[in-house]
Amino acid sequence: MKRYLLIIFLIPLFSLSGCDDLLDCIINVKPELHAKTLAVGFVNEYYSEIITAEIKNEPNDNDYDYYFDVSGRLPEGIDVFYNRHREVVFKGVPKESGRFNIKVYLEVIPHYNEFGRSNGPLCSDDTSRDYVIAIK
Repeated sequence: MKRYLLIIFLIPLFSLSGCDDLLDCIINVKPELHAKTLAVGFVNEYYSEIITAEIKNEPNDNDYDYYFDVSGRLPEGIDVFYNRHREVVFKGVPKESGRFNIKVYLEVIPHYNEFGRSNGPLCSDDTSRDYVIAIK
């Protein structure tokens, strides 16, 4: 019974207010970097790894520009490449071993058309996640 009372209370609240922003936050529409353990690499052997991103709970997540940044020290010989199509790519031939802690930052910006924003608002427009590159 309490659930029905809550629903009865929320329906007028949403209908009277511009609830798009509130509804997006309830649905949790926000950028997300995928959690993963990066592959272990080896000194003097080619290394390649990709971290991908998306807008969680947004079917039109290709309608955003994705801007990445990486902080922390990468192994000598490994370079980072940013792909606005939702990827951060690490590749190269590592020259040193160790565990390298990095943080990947992501900011997304919606595309705009002549009528204004072409997609809905987000709960937040940025996020970050920690990763480790291990080289043996």
